[in-house]
Amino acid sequence: MPYDKEVSSMNEIIDQIDSTMENVKNGEIVKGKVISITDKEAMVNIGYMVDGVLPKNEICKEEDTNMEELLKVGDEIYVYIVNINSGEEGLLLSKVKADEIRAWNKIEDLFKNRETFEVVVKEVVKGGVLAGLYDLRAFIPASQLSVKYVNNLKDFINRTLSVRIIELDKSKHKIVLSRREVEQIELGKKAEQLWNNIHKGEEREGIVSRLTGFGAFIDLGGVDGLVHVSQLSWKRIKNPSEVVSIGDHVKVYVLDVDKEKNRISLSMKNQEDNPWGKVNEKYKLNDIVQGTVIKIINIGAFVEIQSGLEGFVHISEISQEHIVKPSDVLSVGDVVKVKILNIDAKANRMSLSIKEAEDSSKGDFKEYVDNANGEVTLGDLFKDKLKNIKFD
Repeated sequence: MPYDKEVSSMNEIIDQIDSTMENVKNGEIVKGKVISITDKEAMVNIGYMVDGVLPKNEICKEEDTNMEELLKVGDEIYVYIVNINSGEEGLLLSKVKADEIRAWNKIEDLFKNRETFEVVVKEVVKGGVLAGLYDLRAFIPASQLSVKYVNNLKDFINRTLSVRIIELDKSKHKIVLSRREVEQIELGKKAEQLWNNIHKGEEREGIVSRLTGFGAFIDLGGVDGLVHVSQLSWKRIKNPSEVVSIGDHVKVYVLDVDKEKNRISLSMKNQEDNPWGKVNEKYKLNDIVQGTVIKIINIGAFVEIQSGLEGFVHISEISQEHIVKPSDVLSVGDVVKVKILNIDAKANRMSLSIKEAEDSSKGDFKEYVDNANGEVTLGDLFKDKLKNIKFD
């Protein structure tokens, strides 16, 4: 009986060993625990009849790295079974291979499921930048870094970006990422939200995204609106750059919204600053004021009498003498006196006259004109000031 029990126990042990060997195969990835570490290798228990050998070059590709920095006794790690029977070494393992296979499996899942994830840009290369992805290198072309034009690739170094995989070739170790695609999706969501909530007459904040000769485009958050050059300031300007620069944060007022045409018209003219709002309080008909010629056309000239407040002088009101065109006697920048002929605050219009302002100025001296010969003497002009002065 004792002999039979001993044989039975040995058979059970052999069966257990055989069962373990059947569950472990070359090329598999298994989880194990580090049980010892030397300068050259680590021993890992994977539940097999013998412990596995994990050489330093199968833990890390950098030879100068200290083993104590790579692993610690008790660490649980995934390893790749290189060979069950590897001569004197017995069970040979590789962490490098296991990490690579597991990384590619995760990357393939990210690509298949079109998932968005974050990476950190490591370096600039020809045509784009490289980022780390599960210890592998992924390429982001310059054209895929942003929906906007990228001027300097170095600006992205060490930046964390949300990306998607747009191209994958495991056989060539090729991974291509796109941040632009993620931005487009985000902008699409913001745009839809904006179109559903924007209303005519409300105030919004935005960023100047582009300047043209006819106005400035303002990014409202996924959608650009246009501030026409005439709506940038109460003062007449020639170029939007006189008022704003790209990147400026500005307040704007919604003039019109047309979702079908994808158009939003904006204004930067605050009604509280409207110089026409109190024009009737400050100026009256027949007032004579000083202004500056700011624009000349064939039928007259525009004269600004204060910032943002201008009036029109018809060619017939420029001079007592007949002139062919306003530019014969006026130039932009000329400072002139004008008489206010008409004020229409609602229409933001004012009619002015240069010739009547000149006539009014001459009228101040009419009382001193000698009716006999039409001449004015110095005595006539200064008699009031000289009357109290005694001459010895």
